[in-house]
Amino acid sequence: MTARLVPLPVHDFPAWLSASQTEYEADLIATGSTPDAAAQQAANSLASAFPEGEPSPTNAVFSIVDEADSTVGYLWVGRDNSDDPTAWWILDIVVDPAFRGRGLGREGMRFSEDYARSQGAETLGLNVFGFNTTARGLYESLGYETTSVKMRKQLTAP
Repeated sequence: MTARLVPLPVHDFPAWLSASQTEYEADLIATGSTPDAAAQQAANSLASAFPEGEPSPTNAVFSIVDEADSTVGYLWVGRDNSDDPTAWWILDIVVDPAFRGRGLGREGMRFSEDYARSQGAETLGLNVFGFNTTARGLYESLGYETTSVKMRKQLTAP
């Protein structure tokens, strides 16, 4: 199966932003954040990345579209928040569950590398939650290397 990236239309951005915030909050809660802290962190992160309320060349959001012209997911890639303009980051990639396992995420990752490179990136990083072993396997197969590991042990009943 083949895919392509299509810039997310501006009129679709508010819905994507809301869904992205909800998904990020859920991931933060799954890793131990309180619902209030997760909501605040997700809101702050997205407001910082999109101060104008829309994508930009340094924070681009794309729909992942398959060969049947169906939107099967999305990708958000942008400059990281360091002072290095050549350091870029994949901030989110999601392939809808019905379309997973077909190589669409892999293609989306490769497209993100091409886009970042076209914007002057020399490195591309990402974060993967520890519970997401499928994504971690994909990233490792594409040559991404572990640069840090954060660990935690629950000492009380959740």
